[in-house]
Amino acid sequence: MMSESLKSILYVDDDLDIQAIARVVLEKIGGFSVEICDSGLSALERLQSFAPDMVLMDVMMPDMDGLTTLQKLREDPTTSQIPVVFMTAKVQSHEVAEYREKGALGVIYKPFDPMILPETIQEIWRERLDSLSA
Repeated sequence: MMSESLKSILYVDDDLDIQAIARVVLEKIGGFSVEICDSGLSALERLQSFAPDMVLMDVMMPDMDGLTTLQKLREDPTTSQIPVVFMTAKVQSHEVAEYREKGALGVIYKPFDPMILPETIQEIWRERLDSLSA
């Protein structure tokens, strides 16, 4: 059973500058507990000991991209129910449709506005809760 309130996020992105910006706004403005990984492989390893309420992840990463990482998460019973939101510059309509088809809860477009990132994530979370209770 997933938590009703969003408190912890695993953020997965190989860009160190974006990691830093995301951490600051998610922690300071959003009040979230944030763990950061720089690849899909490190995210899968980190999820063995950190159970976030949500995974926020880039699509384009070396070694294992976001879609492959999402597939691996869905195959593992311990991570299959964790909501995943992609944050990516790959946002053509067919790409966004594919992300949702593969199980992404939402898509945040890069470049993103750091000041509204926490609220955007909360909005996606609330929509998820609303759909679960409908």
